[in-house]
Amino acid sequence: MIEEIELHIAQTVEHFDKAIEHLVFELNKIRAGKASPAILNGLMVDYYGSPTPLTQVANVTTPDARTLSIQPWEKKMLAAIERAIYEANLGITPMNDGEVVRLIIPQMSEERRVAMVKQSKQAGEESRVAIRSHRHKVMDFIKKKVKEGFPEDMGKRKEDEVQKTIDAYMGKIDKILESKEKDIMTV
Repeated sequence: MIEEIELHIAQTVEHFDKAIEHLVFELNKIRAGKASPAILNGLMVDYYGSPTPLTQVANVTTPDARTLSIQPWEKKMLAAIERAIYEANLGITPMNDGEVVRLIIPQMSEERRVAMVKQSKQAGEESRVAIRSHRHKVMDFIKKKVKEGFPEDMGKRKEDEVQKTIDAYMGKIDKILESKEKDIMTV
């Protein structure tokens, strides 16, 4: 029975790790006024009729702090890349010079920065909700096992162990959000 509980806790911790990974992925999409290839993560380009990730059809570099340069491996992909950027509604106008597509990241206003921080906090709250949901499931599982004959004091210890793990993950989320907020608010 203890092995069953340990396995359930280990699976729950894997879900916590995935929630943190997802948060980091989502926060990378939120631009902080600096050029980062991460804002193009998930951007799909029409490559001969099939949606393909941008990184598989072009090289994305940052020549300076506010510019992204996208150099396709095939020149005829320039228009498809431009179209994909427009459709992604990133708030950035692509410039095509026939060789590369350049994205100039505009300086953000204070109002826009505050909106980006709010968006970051929303993503953080979604991660917290996911973690709380999994906590609820594992706590219910432990309580069910206690009712089935697992020693109550050991069940309580396992619940405390799970709560300490959750507190640690909530702390990680707070640190990640604090770092992103600092990044966004830095002019």
